Amino acid sequence: MAELKVDKILPATGSSISLSESGKTVLIPSGATLDASAATLSGIGARVDYCTSVQSSPFTAAAGKGYFINTGSAVTVTLPSSPSAGDEIIVIDSTGCASTNNITLGRNTNKIKGGCNDALLETDRVGVRIIYSGASQGWVTVTSANETPPVLNTAQYISATGGTVITCGDFKIHKFASDATFCVSNAGNSCGSNTVDYLVVAGGGGGGGRCNTVGGGGAGGFRIGAVSAPCSAPPLVAPTGLPVSVQGYPITVGGGGLGGNVPPNPSVYNGAPGSNSVFSTITSAGGGGGGSGDPTAPGGTYKNGGSGGGGSDTQLGGTGNTPPVSPSQGNDGGDGTTPAGRAPSYGSGGGGGAGSAGVDATNTKAGNGGDGSPVTAIFGASTQPFYEPTNGLYSGGGGGGFYTGCGAGSPAQGLGGPGGGGPGGASVNSPGTAGTTNTGGGGGGATDTSPYDRSGGNGGSGVVIIRYKFQN
Repeated sequence: MAELKVDKILPATGSSISLSESGKTVLIPSGATLDASAATLSGIGARVDYCTSVQSSPFTAAAGKGYFINTGSAVTVTLPSSPSAGDEIIVIDSTGCASTNNITLGRNTNKIKGGCNDALLETDRVGVRIIYSGASQGWVTVTSANETPPVLNTAQYISATGGTVITCGDFKIHKFASDATFCVSNAGNSCGSNTVDYLVVAGGGGGGGRCNTVGGGGAGGFRIGAVSAPCSAPPLVAPTGLPVSVQGYPITVGGGGLGGNVPPNPSVYNGAPGSNSVFSTITSAGGGGGGSGDPTAPGGTYKNGGSGGGGSDTQLGGTGNTPPVSPSQGNDGGDGTTPAGRAPSYGSGGGGGAGSAGVDATNTKAGNGGDGSPVTAIFGASTQPFYEPTNGLYSGGGGGGFYTGCGAGSPAQGLGGPGGGGPGGASVNSPGTAGTTNTGGGGGGATDTSPYDRSGGNGGSGVVIIRYKFQN
């Protein structure tokens, strides 16, 4: 074999050199080095070109590219939808915060390491080179740095205990009808699930009692949030769920307020406010109590709450969404017939509900309680076994009792709001009806004449429901 020894080859003309003819092969001996540090080689092992712009927001990657990621915030890198075997991509955490702000590799319908899940890069300064191996295994790791074990983590899902647990498709639903603890043993990740939907309903207010015109109790505060709320969801739905971590979350389920003139408070004629319900950072306020028409009964803030209690004949209804949150947790109570002063006919307002305000009284009828709010768009059709009542409505205000006064006519009953509200007394000297347990419904007011001993209905207790995806 002939040998040609030279120190440098320069082109005779132009700027390129041909090492061989077209169709011929140039052999490089084993152990030899082809240094391309000062040149760009085409078709000799150079498969990836780097994008010089640092990526700080979600983008779709292209085959044959390398990307530097600014992990000042979480970034999703969507992989190509139609890759070919041998396509390579390199992703690098250039700012060193991937453990806090993960880099998600979106699979875009193709597998990653044989699985049908997105993958996470969650170690600071991680760098990974992946190659598409074909439909069977999809994208696989070729090389990686700063990551042990391998950088591609498959989906993890929330795992928890507490309350009454129902499985519904790919979701677990925990219902808490009383105080308990929601214990998270696996917080999941963004590829699987790490956020929960929630419904937190406070106890409803008690209806007013003892006198001839008394307001209905307001519904307990209604707060609901969903990871992904459908278009059919009511406007009260917060647009995000709650992230969870491995810990125990104490659950407080608020009790309903006592109706007016209910032992051990036989001389307290106003309905008592309901108690708060709490899950994590979400607190729903108890419903306001129903007002009493007795001239000796004190006024005040007892009617304000998640939803406001109804006013008696001379009173305005209580203010809902107290304290204020967004989205609103409830509505105002209905006004009495003549809040500026007594009249020959006087009626009482209905308690406010999560879905609508309590209805004002008229000269012929007490106001009905406000409607509750549906939760079926988030938690499923109304036949779900964890619903109470079964129609999937919660936090309906109680209706106020009504009496025309001094024998001038017959009482006209205010109805309880759909979603657990109790109606007012059905006739003279009838007690108000309690709100339904675990709905946050307000209690109905009592109608009465002398000896003023009828009691308003107690508010219904609240409820907490938590939902999360546990499998795919």
